[in-house]
Amino acid sequence: MKHTSYLIASGLFSGLMLTSGAALSQEEAASNGWYKACNDQGETKICNVQYQAVASTGQVITSINLAEITGGVNRRVFQVTVPTDRRVPPGVQIKVDDKKPTPIPFSFCTPRICAAEVTLDDKLVEVLKSGKTLEVTSTNFQGKANPISVTLEGFGAAYDGAPIKQEDLVARQKNLQEELQKKAESAQSELQKALDAAKEQGAAQ
Repeated sequence: MKHTSYLIASGLFSGLMLTSGAALSQEEAASNGWYKACNDQGETKICNVQYQAVASTGQVITSINLAEITGGVNRRVFQVTVPTDRRVPPGVQIKVDDKKPTPIPFSFCTPRICAAEVTLDDKLVEVLKSGKTLEVTSTNFQGKANPISVTLEGFGAAYDGAPIKQEDLVARQKNLQEELQKKAESAQSELQKALDAAKEQGAAQ
């Protein structure tokens, strides 16, 4: 069972690298939205409805996975992955809109990510379909809570719809990479302006 959990967490359907990092704000995150991808692993088939929040550095700061595994193994899994350097208790908390937060314990950590998971059931799916925003909160090693807000717009269509074609997934990833590149260039430009302003102020004194 842990083998299939690791396949999900390790980014089976992702073209982006998961890396460790410090706390990141929601303003730094981008995403290519909700989508479903299916993949065969020998006798096992995994269909995964996924959302990733990605920093301008390319770091995946939160990944939501709703996986249905059939064939050699039959499981339904709701999994959240966050960067490593988390405090193991209290795991992660998820909250849909103004509903009561639900804690999910970490199942395992690797040098790159920590993954929390529970069994996926129809009740959770319906709650996500009817919601607008999913807030995911983990606690970093400094004891600071890191909430990330995930839109639920498009979740129902992705969950009930057909898996995305490989060429469409590649196009989504390309668009996301371009958006991240623009954010990185903008941040670099703002930094350079601040440095130039500081030099001018120093020269005038």
